Amino acid sequence: MNSSLNAARRRWDLDEARTDVVDVLVVGLGATGAGAALDAASRGLSVAAVDAHDLAFGTSRWSSKLIHGGLRYLASGQVGVAWESAVERDALLRFTAPHLVAAHPYLLPLTPDVPRGQAATLMTGYRLGDALRAAAGTPRRLLPGPSRLAADRALALAPSLRADGLRGALLSWDGRVVDDARLVVALARTAAAHGARILTRCRALALAGDGARVRDELTGDEFDIRARAVINATGVWAGELTPSVALRPSRGTHLVLRPGALGALRAGLHVPIPGERARFALVLPQADGRVYAGLTDEPLDGPVPDVPEAPESDVAFLLELVGTVLERPLSRADVAGAFAGLRPLVGTADAVGTVGAPASPDGRTADLSRRHAVLRSPDGVVTVVGGKLTTYRRMAEDAVDAACPHARPSRTARLPLVGAGPVRPGTPGRLARRYGSESWAVRDLMRRDPALAEPVALGITRAELVWAVRHEGALDAGDLLDRRTRIGLVPEDRAAALPAAEAALAYS
Repeated sequence: MNSSLNAARRRWDLDEARTDVVDVLVVGLGATGAGAALDAASRGLSVAAVDAHDLAFGTSRWSSKLIHGGLRYLASGQVGVAWESAVERDALLRFTAPHLVAAHPYLLPLTPDVPRGQAATLMTGYRLGDALRAAAGTPRRLLPGPSRLAADRALALAPSLRADGLRGALLSWDGRVVDDARLVVALARTAAAHGARILTRCRALALAGDGARVRDELTGDEFDIRARAVINATGVWAGELTPSVALRPSRGTHLVLRPGALGALRAGLHVPIPGERARFALVLPQADGRVYAGLTDEPLDGPVPDVPEAPESDVAFLLELVGTVLERPLSRADVAGAFAGLRPLVGTADAVGTVGAPASPDGRTADLSRRHAVLRSPDGVVTVVGGKLTTYRRMAEDAVDAACPHARPSRTARLPLVGAGPVRPGTPGRLARRYGSESWAVRDLMRRDPALAEPVALGITRAELVWAVRHEGALDAGDLLDRRTRIGLVPEDRAAALPAAEAALAYS
């Protein structure tokens, strides 16, 4: 079946969803929800998947872009979570999304603030993580092992490091996704190719074990979607639809640093957080020249917003922390933008499907487990919460197993996502990393209409915006600028690109 998502297909699928009874209704189209739609559809089940907003509108687009093997979880004794992370990272690197996920190097600078004993402990941890890599079957050609670098080599990879007192650096490798929102789009499109009805701008108003009351946010029409099983994959908002689920959300903030703020940075940085045993700030150079720096882990109290804001206190904390390893401290002027995501953290689960997520004695969410939970509420709705981006596939599989215990086994561990096939020779690297085997089709748009080859921002062309409207389900300018591309992370870039985005919508 065709993988394209667009306004016309949405109308068709919406009409079908009003009248049919589907095997599975998935609510939420972040990574886990889109993954559950794919998992169920690839097992031969009929699927409808709805989201009140857009693909990857919530937490899934606000991650650190890491696809990691769980090193931090080893340090805190969560061996099962670390192993699950390593296995899922392997699946993404080798089978499901090799065009979107690749290895990336990270330096941990050995400054005077990192004692030799701590450095030795950290290297032991890196080696344990490498052992997990080997056990998961990931070849070293895809994910090199750790090593120690001399100071001159560390400075060659990260010239902005403070040279005074630098003893060198620990070099490690982990996975990263070129764009977390694009991963979700690939999941949703692959689910659509297996027959799933992907319905954005459809808000679930109420859930039951046999379906949901839904409102089309574009027209205001309300209707019922009937289903034999219902999966609540709305993440940090899960309790709004399933009141028996109680979570302890935390906020993770990232800065978007201007190109050149950290010089010619060729590797990511791990910056130890003072007083913490195994927590680091992350500095991640992007292909467009920007640099992401994060992240915080602060409890969120009160109502859960649709789009969380990054408070100035988080910005100041991250600037100061990252500056501790730099020759030139960062200033507020180096910050082009910021974003924050909310984690649906889980504490303990009881037998009746209620999650309680108490914080640690000092109220910290950083100490809560990143293990996911699959819960069945008294009315039969299955809710999946917790976890992290790396393990979305396993979370989705577990949710479908719980909702449809008699279905055939999951196929998604080796199921390539849209774009995962061979890339034609001569394809520009930036297009290959974003579109994989579909790059030729994006380039073909430019050949047919040279005006579409015009760059909009960050090297992104008008053709890519048109492709997103025709094939990736983008319905408005926000979808184009904030999720199909990440132009919108910097307000001035967004404003400059807005006319092009609005013009692209006319190509539907």
